[in-house]
Amino acid sequence: MTDISAAIAALADKSLLVLDDDAPLRTRLGRALEQRGFEPVLVGSVSEAVAAVKSKPPAYAVLDMRLDDGSGLSVVEAVREARPDAKIIMLTGYGNIATAVAAVKAGAVDYLSKPADADDVARALLAHPDENPAPPENPMSADRVRWEHIQRVYELCGHNVSETARRLNMHRRTLQRILAKRAPR
Repeated sequence: MTDISAAIAALADKSLLVLDDDAPLRTRLGRALEQRGFEPVLVGSVSEAVAAVKSKPPAYAVLDMRLDDGSGLSVVEAVREARPDAKIIMLTGYGNIATAVAAVKAGAVDYLSKPADADDVARALLAHPDENPAPPENPMSADRVRWEHIQRVYELCGHNVSETARRLNMHRRTLQRILAKRAPR
């Protein structure tokens, strides 16, 4: 963390926009990036993000892809218009190739899966455009990735166990047992 903090301390502009509709994740990530030296503005919707960009265009942005009131891609465009040199990272729990390509075409410099570690986010924000990103130091286990996916689908189904089980092609009781357990490491 000290190398990252030193690199951030050397930056002329440390302004950072963090957009995520998941308030606990947004707060935790914002706090962690602030401890590393960034000056974050935390917002929870596309409209709040666009207003924040218009009032003070950030040098850096960490944006969620899917939000209740739209897509983070529209915020990428707003940031690019207001500040073409901004470095933008897209976060998503719905990682797939099509959304990654759309994010990069819109102007994002990197694309990370949720839940992203603050050090991974900071490294992605500080990376030079021509260098390949390093693999994560602590990747999620396969069990954790599975658990995260189940939680996301469960949330999208409005916490309806039967609908979630149907969409995941899983028996309802099996899903109930998985939901009752703690998250794997």
